Amino acid sequence: MKEVNPMELLRSNLSRVRVPEPTSRIFKQECCISFDSPRSEGGLFVDMNTFLAFGKDHVGWNYEKTGNPVYLHIKQTKKLVSEDRPLKKPTLLAIGIDGGFDNNEPEYEETHNIVILPSYATLPFPSVELPEKVRLAVDAILMAEGAERKEQVAAWIADKKQISAYAMDLRQIGNVAVPPSGWKCAKCDKRENLWLNLTDGMILCGRRNWDGTGGNDHAVEHYKETGYPLAVKLGTITSDLEAADVFSYAEDDSVIDPLLAQHLAYFGIDFSSLQKTEMTTAERELDQNTNYDWGRIQESGQDVEPIFGPGYTGLVNLGNSCYMAATMQVVFSTRSFCRRYYMNQNLKMAFETAPADPTIDLDMQLTKLAHGLLSGKYSLPASQKDGTATPPVKDAKQEGIPPRMFKAVIAASHPEFSTMRQQDALEFFLHFLDQVGHSNAANPELDPSRSFKFGIEERIACSSGKVAYNKRLDYILSLNIPLHEATNKQELEAFNKIKAENMSQGKDVSSDEIVRPRVPLEACLANFVAPEEIPDFYSSALKAKTTAVKTAGLTSFPHYLVLHMRKFVMEAGWVPKKLDVYIDVPDIIDISHMYSKGLQPGEELLPDAAPEGEAESSHPVANEAIVTQLTSMGFSQLLCRKAVINTSNAGVEEAMNWLLSHMNDEDIDAPISHGARRAGTDQSAVDTLVSFGFQEEIVRMALRATGGSIERATDWIFNNPKSCAAAAMGMSIFSNSTPPAPVAAGLPDGGGRYRLFGIVSHIGTSTQCGHYVAHILKDGRWVIFNDDKVGASINPPKDMGYLYFFERINN
Repeated sequence: MKEVNPMELLRSNLSRVRVPEPTSRIFKQECCISFDSPRSEGGLFVDMNTFLAFGKDHVGWNYEKTGNPVYLHIKQTKKLVSEDRPLKKPTLLAIGIDGGFDNNEPEYEETHNIVILPSYATLPFPSVELPEKVRLAVDAILMAEGAERKEQVAAWIADKKQISAYAMDLRQIGNVAVPPSGWKCAKCDKRENLWLNLTDGMILCGRRNWDGTGGNDHAVEHYKETGYPLAVKLGTITSDLEAADVFSYAEDDSVIDPLLAQHLAYFGIDFSSLQKTEMTTAERELDQNTNYDWGRIQESGQDVEPIFGPGYTGLVNLGNSCYMAATMQVVFSTRSFCRRYYMNQNLKMAFETAPADPTIDLDMQLTKLAHGLLSGKYSLPASQKDGTATPPVKDAKQEGIPPRMFKAVIAASHPEFSTMRQQDALEFFLHFLDQVGHSNAANPELDPSRSFKFGIEERIACSSGKVAYNKRLDYILSLNIPLHEATNKQELEAFNKIKAENMSQGKDVSSDEIVRPRVPLEACLANFVAPEEIPDFYSSALKAKTTAVKTAGLTSFPHYLVLHMRKFVMEAGWVPKKLDVYIDVPDIIDISHMYSKGLQPGEELLPDAAPEGEAESSHPVANEAIVTQLTSMGFSQLLCRKAVINTSNAGVEEAMNWLLSHMNDEDIDAPISHGARRAGTDQSAVDTLVSFGFQEEIVRMALRATGGSIERATDWIFNNPKSCAAAAMGMSIFSNSTPPAPVAAGLPDGGGRYRLFGIVSHIGTSTQCGHYVAHILKDGRWVIFNDDKVGASINPPKDMGYLYFFERINN
């Protein structure tokens, strides 16, 4: 058989080559269906028609599926660098960019070739012999910023300080002479964390930290009283004035004062002679990140042995993506997700059923992520991948895999997860399971999210002896932490006494001395099922307000039980606070006693509170517990009932949002008319919205909430995702008739004994900041997953978890 000339082969396929336009999405850093890159052994092949990239083992699948034969092959090879290369001094607070900290990233040589499939005929690039169209296409591909880079910023850069708007015209008053040392707060005995107001020379202490340490807020209170905007932290002033910590209370940020030398001279301060004695705000934030909790959760200072192999692949932090990394490591440690996206579905199967662009297909990207995490292909010491000498195991590191495409897909429909900001791991977990459920809606038997789903039932008994039942589905069991059940009350009392004495003397308590409450997990579970009084409950049987008792339980026990510890609570004035508490969690729990059996023989359901003369009907009844919480905020009973009914008893937050968005409605104060509501939800409007792709339960809820307007109902659906999710998950309320079929019907169920297998811990003052780490029980030992770092855990922080994952023990 005559061998075909590669150049002739290329010319015969020019019609399959496209020159990318400025708006084209070009992938050239990572394979669309695996985590192969130009640095992988086989390099990367960019389809010169679709601009999708494929690894060596997968480019043939793309040729079979599309028939596109021409590819740009990109291969990067590590350069040899002298070991005594001098390190550059950083000029920016950044990692991995010009001027930032040298993260010792190796340098690579990049080569390019044109490859024609299926024979893999190869032509070198650059070459003047190549057709002009090919040269233009390759130049455009190489010069374009990759879609991966556009969609995911890899570098972490601290926000640059801005020049204060108040610095140039700052007014200075008084004749205060500030001494070079010996400072003390003018309003208390604090001698650390002191700030000099640059207008009047007052020396005052800084803000109080969330845990009670720091200052007494006197500096910020002085600003509120006087309006004097700028202050400099004493102890940070040296001859290097740029390093001084200047804060603008008016702008609520650290700023630059170009005239700081002049402003200091007004108070007789010679900055050239001062020595640094205090940390700046940025340094203190970094220091707080190395405190006791941070170090313990990350097992800092421990001789953690790195682990490599299948199931031990780290995830690269894409910039505040640790919430996603920790959650996904635990999720893919479950058999349900492992079976669905790894054991029962290989990459080729997922690619063949994926749309033309597999980067936007959740099923494809979940399969890619599963194979990346579980195959072991990418869990190798970094040096072994480069082909250089392998260091001792304890010093070895792995590069991990960057879940860029997965993040782009799972976050596409969410305004927060699509940003680079830190997020709540709980919210992400719920959003993730919701998306997985939707993607498997056509084949619910394959849906792995169902292994987390269970039913919750609330029973409300009023003094009439009659009851009402409230049922819903959920993925997590959210638990309050009863601090009064702490087992170390004596130690706490002694510590609080010492802390009060220290604070009166202006001293802080060291992290080693802090005593935290220890609350058993059993107490949190018991608190969930404990009877709770509902005052001012309107009884439809008594036609009057009375006190009711609410109890809760589970109607099914899932394969995997996720416990959420409510460590973030709202104090008076809606101020969020993180509970500094330890939870004593056993390895095995038994929640059999939490099973709820529903309506029992002899129990009589409460009748509907229907207007006199109106026949009892199937119209919704307001959940009195939610109504009571809303009325306690100052809203009228009528408005609260309207809000609760129109959000189908989804919860206080949903009802509050409905209230705030409907306060200006003309009929907001009109009596509730169930007949009008039924008339408003006409079938033609329902059919119209259902044809748009919305679920019928959600459509009916939206039409009820908006008086039957199709346009307003559409807006309501998009603006009330939580209420829609509640409807989609099958929330049901019943009181005056025979209960419907169990809300947990068809869900996995079994015994109530569970074994702990995963922990997601959080370090920081808020779920929107800090860091998340996962600890997972694998192969009989605990393993820490800290982004791309994977190692044998020496002391897993079982008492510091935010989310606890349990697996049901089969009887």
